[in-house]
Amino acid sequence: MARYITLTLETRGVSCTARLLDDEAPRTASAVWDALPLSGQVFHGKYARNEIYNLVPAFGAAPGKENITITPIPGDVCYFAFDADDLGAPSYGYESEAGPGEMQNIVDLALFYGRNNLLINGDQGWIPGNVFATVVDGLTEMAAACQDVWMGGARGETLAFARSHED
Repeated sequence: MARYITLTLETRGVSCTARLLDDEAPRTASAVWDALPLSGQVFHGKYARNEIYNLVPAFGAAPGKENITITPIPGDVCYFAFDADDLGAPSYGYESEAGPGEMQNIVDLALFYGRNNLLINGDQGWIPGNVFATVVDGLTEMAAACQDVWMGGARGETLAFARSHED
């Protein structure tokens, strides 16, 4: 039975639907599903290219690495685990009220909406992510909204993840 989630840019009022990859990333898909709904300030990728993401406090047991990639494709939805020290460098540009703040363990939930992404960070090197879902509906509209986040700004925008339905 397939499970689906909805990713929404709340202020822009744009959503897409993704199918969880329960066969390829069962631990990650279950951890995220069990933690939903999750939302937070949206950020646009600075290093990876065509990516939007939010940062939320870690939830449940860390799933470890599974179905990892360093070259996500359009529609990939990825999970990354960090601790506060991983994201604390001033070069990341997080404002104290919008960034990791006091969180010790941080989960980054990301949507890749375009081609030619590469998960390398100038401070840390390769940052593989767990691909736990793939967008099955609404990617074109969401990609346009993501581009608006890049060009128009992320302030005041929230990226929300919620359960959608099961087949």
